[in-house]
Amino acid sequence: MSCFWIKVNNHPAPPKVGVTAKESGTYNDFTNINIGGIDRNGKNAVNEISYILLEIIEELHILQPGSSVHLSKETPDEFVDASSKVIRQGHGYPSIFNTDIYVKELLRQGKSLEDAREGGCSGCIEVGAFGKEAFILTGYLNVPKILELTLNNGIDPLSGKLAGMKTGDPLKFKSFEELYSAFLMQLNYIVNQKIKVSNYIDRMFAKYSPAPFLSVVIDDCIKKGKDYYNAGPRYNTNYIQCTGLGTVTDSLSVIKKHVFEDNTFSMEKLLDAVSENFKGNEIMRQSIINRTPFFGNDDDYADEIAQRVYMDLFNTIDGKPNTKGGVFHLNMLSTTCHIYFGKVLGATPNGRLAHKSISDGTSPSHGCDTNGPSAVMRSLSKIDHSLSGGTLLNQRFLPSLLKRDKDVQKLGKLVRTYFNLGGHHIQFNIVDTATLYAAQKNPEDYKDLLVRMAGYSDYFNDMNEDLQQEVIERTENESF
Repeated sequence: MSCFWIKVNNHPAPPKVGVTAKESGTYNDFTNINIGGIDRNGKNAVNEISYILLEIIEELHILQPGSSVHLSKETPDEFVDASSKVIRQGHGYPSIFNTDIYVKELLRQGKSLEDAREGGCSGCIEVGAFGKEAFILTGYLNVPKILELTLNNGIDPLSGKLAGMKTGDPLKFKSFEELYSAFLMQLNYIVNQKIKVSNYIDRMFAKYSPAPFLSVVIDDCIKKGKDYYNAGPRYNTNYIQCTGLGTVTDSLSVIKKHVFEDNTFSMEKLLDAVSENFKGNEIMRQSIINRTPFFGNDDDYADEIAQRVYMDLFNTIDGKPNTKGGVFHLNMLSTTCHIYFGKVLGATPNGRLAHKSISDGTSPSHGCDTNGPSAVMRSLSKIDHSLSGGTLLNQRFLPSLLKRDKDVQKLGKLVRTYFNLGGHHIQFNIVDTATLYAAQKNPEDYKDLLVRMAGYSDYFNDMNEDLQQEVIERTENESF
């Protein structure tokens, strides 16, 4: 098993070029070994090999293959504790998935019960029916950028070009509902354009880039006589990966509370400050940061906005037809695109400065989850994870928080609680900020420092400065 791990690790990921290099300065091949879960009869699938794999992950702590543990109500506590002990090592592996919720996700999408139970995660957080499905990720959606277009009447302020719909002068909106309706119109327009392009690309793949070997090993391709990219598999799904839920929620919360409810400042003053990257408006920015309900703190004011945005993303995307007899679904996945998306985004109403990273997946905005991990999980439990093909949640803990075995057991119970509340996925960095800064200053002393970036881990030294800084800026939790 160790030799297999090393063999996978010796297979380099293809180099990134062009915009792909900007979007994903690192990452590996996304070979994800699923451990645990349930079998096709719904029974606990943890066995002796599951524990051997955990030992290998702990002992080797190498870049690839990625690994994830899958917990259901059938999973014994001993396996949860064994997994938590490996997570305590701080290499970002394994991530953790809720088998019960993603089986529900796959059933909702039309999979048979047996196929759903035999499914799992193939990369970051997206799930599908292994060996029977082409679940294609058709690109990322910068949700905060859509709000930026709305606040500029369809104009992209970075290019000065019309990039969306003309949804009205934001200075003339009389209520939050008027603003939100304009945002929703913009969202529908962008998603429809995106689906048109994705469907065109899918037909080009089907016509000019068949995958004969992959088609041989995926069920029903031979029976149908059709290629993997041309509706050959039993299930044919497209996902649109949305990112920035925390950023867009917090921005809408600022506008709703400070502009339309409390009249703390006018829309004009807020948009002027945003356009100037808050230069000369630091008092306003600090007021926003410290006096606004933000997502991730178990505050219904912000969480209800997050629920609304999430449901509107779902309603806008889910069920739209692709070209293979299947449909598009929502996926809350960012990989490293949230950093690139921040680069092409000006300052946002929540006090985030221009070109800084937006929030990843469904995680709260950087540093805005101030009430601890339990509050983050309660906030996230208010959205229906079974409507998405995956919801990514990053958390960062101090190593001192997991020194004792009873602390490790607490971590397992924390995850169990989140999954009982309906969470789909969670992953941890167990590293303090001082160590990360030291690694930046003296990289030769930290050559084997692995950190969890998105749906994968990478060597901290191999990440560019933007990616390193994004990890550093994540909230450092000192308690459960």
